[in-house]
Amino acid sequence: MSKKKPIPRFQSEKEEQAFWDEHDSTEYVAWSEARPVVLANLQPSTKTISLRLPEHMLEELKLLANKRDVPYQSLLKVFLAERIEAELRRVRGSAGARRPRRDLTNR
Repeated sequence: MSKKKPIPRFQSEKEEQAFWDEHDSTEYVAWSEARPVVLANLQPSTKTISLRLPEHMLEELKLLANKRDVPYQSLLKVFLAERIEAELRRVRGSAGARRPRRDLTNR
């Protein structure tokens, strides 16, 4: 194994993202020695957005969410995640590239 460069310490996630956008990770990480790891408590980062929906669509979404006893925003995230996953499978042409689903109802 060749000597790898040390990974610098970052002051923020934004700074780290900028670094990795400009650098090749193979100079810093021996990927052939990498091992799978489960990050059970990792919370995905979220971003607040403003979304305009027709009133009838929002009311129907709220009705569906009420029947499932979940907040309508959580149900909307589930619907979006399912559709995005289906579209990505369609684009990739195989279900083999499927990423594991996450439970979004508690967020």
